[in-house]
Amino acid sequence: METVIMHPKNNEQLSALKAFAKALKVEFETTKSPYNPDFVKKIKASKKQVDDGNFITLDPSKSIWENIK
Repeated sequence: METVIMHPKNNEQLSALKAFAKALKVEFETTKSPYNPDFVKKIKASKKQVDDGNFITLDPSKSIWENIK
């Protein structure tokens, strides 16, 4: 058999998925993310900045002050 992993975006979706599984008598388990939600939010914001091209590249052969000019 296969395992299905779903990522609901809110409590409404989570409740609907649980109800669906219960109605079909499908065993399921839930776990909470081991990461702090604030940390996850910061990482996602940083990824968006990179995707939008809002970043700088540092040249390791130069000092940090030369890189930010």
